[in-house]
Amino acid sequence: MNKTTRTRRIGRAKRTRAKIHGTAARPRLAVSRSNRNLYLQLIDDDKGRTLVFASVKELEDKKMTKTEQASLLGQLLAKKAVETGIKEAIFDRRFYKYHGRVKAAAESAREAGLTM
Repeated sequence: MNKTTRTRRIGRAKRTRAKIHGTAARPRLAVSRSNRNLYLQLIDDDKGRTLVFASVKELEDKKMTKTEQASLLGQLLAKKAVETGIKEAIFDRRFYKYHGRVKAAAESAREAGLTM
């Protein structure tokens, strides 16, 4: 990764993070992405704790595309959140563009009952 790409990513992350703060009633849905896996977590920034966590590693059927895995992961996270009593969240995409796996996870979490 060259310096300009890294600089742009850091700037994008700062812009999105400056406007977002999660609480216990409305936690921050943070997305972390690698080449193989996708991680979603609901974070209470007041206490600095992760309330709900979901990973592609938890999915049983791994013979599908990454976007399909992200969609199932969003549903899994929303299901876990509703079980713990969380109905609303603030979406934090970090420096990732709202496209592909990130978009699929967010939209499926919304469809499964999580309000963002």
